Amino acid sequence: MSSLPPRPLILASTSVYRRQLLERLRLPFSVVASQVDETPLPGETPPDIACRLALAKARSVAQAHPTAVVIGSDQVADLAGQALGKPGNHVRAIAQLQTMRGNTVVFQTAVAVVCLETGFAQTELAQVKVRFRALTDAQIEAYLLAETPYDCAGSAKSEGLGIALLERIDNDDPTALIGLPLIRTCQLIQAAGIQVL
Repeated sequence: MSSLPPRPLILASTSVYRRQLLERLRLPFSVVASQVDETPLPGETPPDIACRLALAKARSVAQAHPTAVVIGSDQVADLAGQALGKPGNHVRAIAQLQTMRGNTVVFQTAVAVVCLETGFAQTELAQVKVRFRALTDAQIEAYLLAETPYDCAGSAKSEGLGIALLERIDNDDPTALIGLPLIRTCQLIQAAGIQVL
């Protein structure tokens, strides 16, 4: 009796950071961009935004690949309930970092796994508390010129020079701050039928 071939694994994201993280699991996977409007809904909280968008991204790609196990993820920087997204440019990045300096920001990082053929759909949320140093404007400018993190929620990349902006990181899933909580991702894809080890 032959076993069924493993289901294809797809990352519903073109984020280089998420792709690099998923590569750590040494599983074959493909990358497909999701077509999802990321505009927050009225009254939506940062954790709700992250969870809704992670699931929407996975479902969007799963529609075209119903036999695959699809991973979607989203991250929202949460400053006292205010959602801070990707700045997109230098001016907005300055404003974000000035607002966050000396404060604790919760990075809400959601991961969703969907397989349409089996009906599997689950979402997990990792919450990373990050305490920013009391940065000067000169430090903020120097950081942004060095790293240009305009495609990162909250304008900082902790895996690079952005670590110098921080006083403390508290979390239970170390890669969540980079954009994909791998502990939760492993649990979800295994529940969906893909063996990591």
